[in-house]
Amino acid sequence: MSRDPVPIGRRVAYLRVRRRLSQQSFADRLGKSKSWVDKVERGVRSLERLSTIREIAAVLRVDAAALLGRDVQPAGVAECHGGVARIRAALSAYPMAFGRQTDREVTSPDRLAREVRQMWMTYQHARYPRLVELLPALVTEVHRAHAQDPEAGRAAMVEVYRVTAALLVKLDEGSLAWLAADRAMSAAGDRVLLACAAVQLGQVLRASARAGPVMLAVASQIAPGTPEEMSLRGSLLVQAALIAARAGDDRMADDLLDEAAELAARVGDGHDHCWTAFGPTAVELARVAASVELGDGPQAVARHEKAMGRDGWRWLPVEHRAAHLIDAARAYLQANDPTHAARVLSRADSIAPAEIRYRPAARDVVGQVANAPGAPATITQLAINLGVL
Repeated sequence: MSRDPVPIGRRVAYLRVRRRLSQQSFADRLGKSKSWVDKVERGVRSLERLSTIREIAAVLRVDAAALLGRDVQPAGVAECHGGVARIRAALSAYPMAFGRQTDREVTSPDRLAREVRQMWMTYQHARYPRLVELLPALVTEVHRAHAQDPEAGRAAMVEVYRVTAALLVKLDEGSLAWLAADRAMSAAGDRVLLACAAVQLGQVLRASARAGPVMLAVASQIAPGTPEEMSLRGSLLVQAALIAARAGDDRMADDLLDEAAELAARVGDGHDHCWTAFGPTAVELARVAASVELGDGPQAVARHEKAMGRDGWRWLPVEHRAAHLIDAARAYLQANDPTHAARVLSRADSIAPAEIRYRPAARDVVGQVANAPGAPATITQLAINLGVL
């Protein structure tokens, strides 16, 4: 990461207060005047000599790189990037196309199904580093199973590609996420599996207005009969609504979310059909996200605060709740309320630390809140820990 735009003087002031040092005592330890410290913290005097920066860092008991805002990442982020490289390598293999096999026994469909279920649960608990570690081997296994028996291995292949795409969206690996989602779409052999794959495709292509018609086309092929079908159809409508909101089409977004809400009322909260977590509360959270995309912070905040009182909130996966809290932080920022933005980010960090620490979009929001006038000290500390301040 290159030099952060936040003035170094602001970091010095924050860290000095954190160490419970007055300007005078801090100046005494540096062998400087109180006036010198005051000018540095106000940005009137610049810090250009590396030796001086190192002396300040030593007094504040921090690394000089942290003081400068350079190359500071939470522990494990580099390892996570290495894991993504291994996922890329696994996706780049095509044993199903060339019929490559080894003497090793192919994993049975039942065992693959159990492993896929475990991957989804790991994702929903926001254990992203663990998922990064496990996915490359599972991708390879489903490739081998599909090569031996395409029909028996089809569902597992679609689901592994789905969870891979979902994870890669979190990690801001857009091109690789698109590859995984596209593979899921190609592997699907029936309408239900196609709808499952399309849910993740919608997440990947959220910024593309062209993806909206694709979501609606797939949704039209799913008759809303069983809870699974209603959940898939509703989830596709939600994805189409968020795509419309990103494009600034508030009317279409509202209409699609209203249609999704009707299906959600029939499904109810507390279910997770086809790993969608679809239900009335999920649709209400989508309304918050749509309002944020449309730039209507006050409306998003009102909807967020109402949604938090729903019983269905506690039944949603941890990942879903933490992701929503990040959307809520953006809403509070739009409403010029950094205090509440910091509060919901701290809550997200407490329930799903990886959502904050490994997701670039979340780290960006933390930085924005920490930079906002009047931001509380708690978010400043988190931003420093993340290397975004």
